[in-house]
Amino acid sequence: MKRTIRKALLGLFFLCAAAGQAAAEKVHLIAFGDSLTAGYGLMDHEGFVPVLRAWMAKQGEDVRIVNAGLSGDTTSGGLARLDWALSEELQGIILELGANDMLRGIDPDVARENLRKMVDLAQSRGLEVLIVGMPVAANYGPQYKAEFEAIWPDLAGEFGVAHYPNFFAGLGENQTELLHFMQGDGIHPNAEGVVRIVDKIGPQVQAMVARIRAQ
Repeated sequence: MKRTIRKALLGLFFLCAAAGQAAAEKVHLIAFGDSLTAGYGLMDHEGFVPVLRAWMAKQGEDVRIVNAGLSGDTTSGGLARLDWALSEELQGIILELGANDMLRGIDPDVARENLRKMVDLAQSRGLEVLIVGMPVAANYGPQYKAEFEAIWPDLAGEFGVAHYPNFFAGLGENQTELLHFMQGDGIHPNAEGVVRIVDKIGPQVQAMVARIRAQ
């Protein structure tokens, strides 16, 4: 009886040790987007990806995040380069694209189809996906605004992936407050703005990491 109990306790010990080792394994993510991901106009350590890496480390998460942001990129450009950007060790993708399509007045159906193909490709590689939406300025008209902003939640529902509605969440509710956290161009966040953006989206990325570790 004692020998049986000892064996059971040893088995439980090794099981817990293995579980702890699995939880501690580094998770590999890619942040794939445009200038907002790339950190346009900021010092290297102030951009979205470096600040997100630091935020994750403070949470005790061992996570590598590849910065695949390309300033000026559209959904068409992103689709063209995504395949070769997805290296074998990657386990998840933060997909932030569409802002430049909107600024150029590109047909929402074009952006939608490009993003659909990107999500489909990422899932075919076994990646966990977090798609990040963008607000559309009212001056583009209510129909364009509605059609464009519907892209991200629609795709999240279609593919069953995580959806973060607004990259700029956390920067304030009104224009005056928002501009305080933007660079002079009124388009890109300043260093303080990035910190606020990461504080808001960070828990969503952490949740994605937890889903990856649970697989």
